[in-house]
Amino acid sequence: MAIKMKKLLAAMLALIMVATFVLTGCSSNDLENQESNNGDGPLKIVLLVNGNLGDKSFFDSANEGLKQIKEKFEAETKVIEIGPDQMKWESALADISEESWDIIICGTWQMREYLEKIAPEHPEKKYILFDAAVDYEKGDFKNVYSINYKQNEGSFLAGALAAKVTSSDMALVNEEKIIGFVGGADTPVINDFLVGYIRGAQYVDSEVKVAISYIADFFDTAKGKEMALAQYNQKADIVFPVASQAGLGALDAAKSEQGYAIGVDSDQSMLFKDLDEEKANLILSSVLKRVDNSLVRAIELETQGKLQWGTAESLGLKEESVVLAKNELYDKNVPEDFKALIEELSQKIISGEIEVESALGMETETLNDIRNSVKP
Repeated sequence: MAIKMKKLLAAMLALIMVATFVLTGCSSNDLENQESNNGDGPLKIVLLVNGNLGDKSFFDSANEGLKQIKEKFEAETKVIEIGPDQMKWESALADISEESWDIIICGTWQMREYLEKIAPEHPEKKYILFDAAVDYEKGDFKNVYSINYKQNEGSFLAGALAAKVTSSDMALVNEEKIIGFVGGADTPVINDFLVGYIRGAQYVDSEVKVAISYIADFFDTAKGKEMALAQYNQKADIVFPVASQAGLGALDAAKSEQGYAIGVDSDQSMLFKDLDEEKANLILSSVLKRVDNSLVRAIELETQGKLQWGTAESLGLKEESVVLAKNELYDKNVPEDFKALIEELSQKIISGEIEVESALGMETETLNDIRNSVKP
């Protein structure tokens, strides 16, 4: 009798559990999402790299941000490298969106189209897009936070530094006032770097000319080197490559031609300090899009319930999301009066006294006029 009663109670308990499950409408996926998003456990954050780490540039900066997020917020994090094959990018984003991550981070304008397609299909997920913005007027992207960078502000400082160099009597400088710019592609973001660079140089010396080349690829280091070599041969004293991994080739050209360079996205002189001291000393500074700072800032706002999902922000010098790198090699190789000028210009930009022109939204005719006005 006791055994029968126990069996009856067990059966009744099982029926109650099933009924509860059905009435609440929960599936196993719902429970998984509920568990990962109810605030009881650590945030689960994944960084999708549409390339590879080790670029000593943009992706490495994003990865550094994820490391800081893991430590500061005790988040569960993962980096997925999907390589340079663009045919794999959309499927990789779609696959990772099916997993139980709270926040999915990806970046560059090349991922925008895929995110615009996939994010609305997963309204329960949150996405951070850096260095680009989805078109909020053309879709339902209330689960996407976009980060743009005021790269023109950092490049203004780089242009000012380059103009001071080419107008100086530094050891590797020739008599011509020419500086160089090697872009990864002729796109609005790259041209925003360019316009800031030109305006910064003109602010210091209106006679400075700018040699401009586009690689049309962000991974071809050989072509990056070839284009930088051509600019050094044009008498450019200093070259500013804005081309992600392809820009490493331009830094190789700086070493082979004994010319100065300005790095980008990561503090490239310090990255090469222990690997190639000669090259490191030729990289006078780097324009840093502090992807790491911007991602840490975003997650901090999210933990405070203050991150504005469904919007885009533009971050610059004021938010320490764009800076000109200052390190021991900068202190060693850049003259004191140059450094004083850079600090002065930085404060004027932060205060709004200097408003740096942007290529974003600029008419092609206007951009061409600017490029042509500084042609050597």
